Amino acid sequence: MFTDRRDAGRQLAEHLSRYRNDPNVVVVGLPRGGVPVGFEVATALGVPLDVIVVRKLGVPFQPELAMGAIGEHGARYVDDDLVKRAGVSPDQFEEVERREREELEWRSHRFRAGRAATKLAGRVVIVVDDGVATGSTARAACHVARAAGAARVVLAVPVAPSDWADRLHDAADEYVAVETHWRFGSVGLFYRDFSQTTDQEVIECLRTTSPPAAGADAQLPPPVAARNVDVTVDADGVELDGHLNVPEHAIGLVVFAHGSGSSRHSSRNRFVAKELNDGGIATLLFDLLTLDEESSHENVFDVALLGDRLAATLSWIRQDPGLAALPLGLFGASTGAAAAIWAAASPDSDVVAIVSRGGRPDLAGLRLADVHTPTLLIVGGQDHRVLELNREALEHLGGHGRLVQVPGATHLFEEPGALAVVAELARDFFLVHLPR
Repeated sequence: MFTDRRDAGRQLAEHLSRYRNDPNVVVVGLPRGGVPVGFEVATALGVPLDVIVVRKLGVPFQPELAMGAIGEHGARYVDDDLVKRAGVSPDQFEEVERREREELEWRSHRFRAGRAATKLAGRVVIVVDDGVATGSTARAACHVARAAGAARVVLAVPVAPSDWADRLHDAADEYVAVETHWRFGSVGLFYRDFSQTTDQEVIECLRTTSPPAAGADAQLPPPVAARNVDVTVDADGVELDGHLNVPEHAIGLVVFAHGSGSSRHSSRNRFVAKELNDGGIATLLFDLLTLDEESSHENVFDVALLGDRLAATLSWIRQDPGLAALPLGLFGASTGAAAAIWAAASPDSDVVAIVSRGGRPDLAGLRLADVHTPTLLIVGGQDHRVLELNREALEHLGGHGRLVQVPGATHLFEEPGALAVVAELARDFFLVHLPR
């Protein structure tokens, strides 16, 4: 068992000592967990470290099934046989690739913080991850490295199944693992500390091993003073309690609108906010109503009141010099989703992205048609009534809307892993749209 990813990286480096100080070698880590492992490997070998950002191209009706992969350097790998068997049309494939390419470009820029990508053509590329389970991501990364012109691809991980080299026989030229096991569960079982690697950790690993490219500072997000404080929101003269968390170099700010019977203390919203913060996104969780107002059932379900209150909060944000330049997004849960739609439909709204979690956007009524903001509706696959209402609302949205079901999840996403899926979907959606 490894202590953590850094310990695993140091042990892995011992198995790669023959590549020490070779000027033709570059280590590329798979974000996020593979980067701290790769950092230790690159440091021990005395070679450059970079990331290899890969996006799998999932079959439209079965996203977990990869029909190909794309990467930087214009790399592109397509499983033509699978595309044909799955009956994916050229238009469907193009739409999947366009969406994933946008996200890949943003992630590449985010992780490198403006640094230029390391050229892989003609080099020995050591692809590093924190472990291999199914191997689909590692396979895609190796194909991307090869498509970028790598002369030799080495796939190196701390732990893998005993048959991993046979399973991935066509992916790399060499397979290196510290440990292999025939009874293999998840990669995390082999680490005492397998806590999530944040975007900031990835950025720091690359920053300390790679010199900045010319003009890199100009490509960074505008400097924003980091804050993690309780605040009092002045919403048109009404004082509301809130909590503001602004990471260093935040790329945008997402304002949370809670649902009926909830508040800024919502554990589910705080869970999602933490995921956004780790991705470099600032968050504001606040109470839409005062304590006196909450006592009225009518106020709790008054979408116009909640929407106007949210719009007033956005105006308050714009008056803060430290927040005014940040692109704004909204995250609404339950009735809060209707409030987010209401606020974004305002003619003077500058909201650039909306995410709804188990929301009731239908309660915004005719305001739906006035929303021209990219909107993601996330609904539990077992939340049948709300799912149907979201389908109807999607038809009336004036802008680009998308509905995603979380399989097996009910209204509150209480099932194991369900809320984590929501958080990742929200984070990825905001990472694509906020910088725009």
